[in-house]
Amino acid sequence: MERRGCLIIAIFICLFGFSSCREMEVIAKHGHKQHHQLATYNPTLARILVQYASAVYMSDLAELFTWTCSRCGGLIKDFEVIELIVDVKRCLQGFVGVATDLNAIVIAFRGTQERSIQNWVEDLCWKQLDIDYPGVDGAMVHHGFYTAYHNTSLRPGVLDAIQKAKGLYGDIKIMVTGHSMGGAMAAFCGLDLHLSLREKNVEVMTFGQPRIGNAAFASYYNKIVPSTIRVTHEHDIVPHLPPYYHYFPQKTYHHFPREVWLYSIGFGSLIYTVEKVCDSSGEDPTCSRSVSGNSISDHLTYYGIQMGCDKSSSCKIFMDPSLVAYGKTDLDGNLILSRDPSTLALKLDTGRGNRGSV
Repeated sequence: MERRGCLIIAIFICLFGFSSCREMEVIAKHGHKQHHQLATYNPTLARILVQYASAVYMSDLAELFTWTCSRCGGLIKDFEVIELIVDVKRCLQGFVGVATDLNAIVIAFRGTQERSIQNWVEDLCWKQLDIDYPGVDGAMVHHGFYTAYHNTSLRPGVLDAIQKAKGLYGDIKIMVTGHSMGGAMAAFCGLDLHLSLREKNVEVMTFGQPRIGNAAFASYYNKIVPSTIRVTHEHDIVPHLPPYYHYFPQKTYHHFPREVWLYSIGFGSLIYTVEKVCDSSGEDPTCSRSVSGNSISDHLTYYGIQMGCDKSSSCKIFMDPSLVAYGKTDLDGNLILSRDPSTLALKLDTGRGNRGSV
């Protein structure tokens, strides 16, 4: 038995070494090692943005729109929602507002319905439909994630709200966040803001985000939106999806940098959480790639904050009659709640430093 155990360990080491070599080969082939500036990890900002990524899951629209929900306090209590967009047909949700403490516009996207996350994970494993990313040779992206942002009611709602906010507050920075599929949408949004609105001061931070495109897309994304942090947690299964195929570098999806991996070390009651800032490859083999992605529970908690829907069975919305005056619907029944930002009692100090920089 001892000899057999040693043999298994030896085989594992050989396979791991081969995988690392294959990874470096893919990086070299696609030029994915970038030499320009990558985002700097700000742990304080991460603990703020994760609360926005959690709050966007709330299904009581009145509490979310008025920012009185159970997840709307703590580090994010000084926030005013400008626009809340609900794509009822596809069960998508996002909001845009202004955070006084960050001197920034904050955009958050909701992730996957909790009741269907197992099916969603299985689909990511076995059903991958690629499309060409417009204007970038060789860049392929996930059809579902791309469509969720670009071909739904969320994109026009988000862009409209940003124009409103900047018309009042000027050229303040924009922070985009989301968890799970919401993280994928946040990445596409950050890229879109650079390309469509020519926004330069855009920062993206996602939590438990899946891969959204191939190596060519990851390289392109990193050039356009370098101020991006992807936070991963322990054995969270979703950042491992769609699967990374070592033997098919042209087909496999590839994360863009920069990853920060949260994991615990210690024994018994002496547990310490490490926040490891990973390398510039996007697929650092010493970060979340170093462990198996087999945990949904790790996916639903980041920095001790609950992610996912506030109702265990579904992500149904609850609409209060008092919101009718703020809302409008389209032919598909999708809802947008919006208010004029000039009515918000906000005073931003645009002369502050970079407290909220990624």
